[in-house]
Amino acid sequence: MDILLLHSMFGLRPAVHAAADRLREAGHEVHVPDLYDGRTAETVDEGMRIRDEIGRDELLRRAVHVAAPLSERGLVYAGFSLGAALAQNLALADEKARGLLLLHGTSDIAEGATVDALPVQLHVADPDPFESEDWLNSWYLLIQRAGADVEVFRYPGAGHLFTDPSLPDHDADAARKTWSIAVDFLDSL
Repeated sequence: MDILLLHSMFGLRPAVHAAADRLREAGHEVHVPDLYDGRTAETVDEGMRIRDEIGRDELLRRAVHVAAPLSERGLVYAGFSLGAALAQNLALADEKARGLLLLHGTSDIAEGATVDALPVQLHVADPDPFESEDWLNSWYLLIQRAGADVEVFRYPGAGHLFTDPSLPDHDADAARKTWSIAVDFLDSL
């Protein structure tokens, strides 16, 4: 399975490479682009500054540029937080998308977006400071209405980016559960 794995607003850090290696060990081909051109952040504020400096439209353009030559084979789009939002936009626009794995984030769903039973899995903290309960409920209904086959996994007490062991948000139990469920999901596609 070809997977495009997009980093969070912290940039392409060791945790993203470790996640890609975990998925490769499970037998998948994983592509991990650097949408920040080598820059990384140590804090949320720094990550937001880099994200805003580059701009969401430019980040999406960069992600499309990486995905385009790979999409013909049928990609699974995946991402962390900001990368999950970008992955969602790409997957909903790619009729050959094989799946969507969202870790710690979602995005707006364009009115009229449709997919043909696209398998979608979301893993999110509960509560999450960037993904409120009301937002997640609305997102779930909209993505289902678009035609996705969606599963949501919530992790009580975990921090936003709980799969990244280098961040204060890290929750080892939640991360272990996430990767076990996510690998099974990817293996089923």
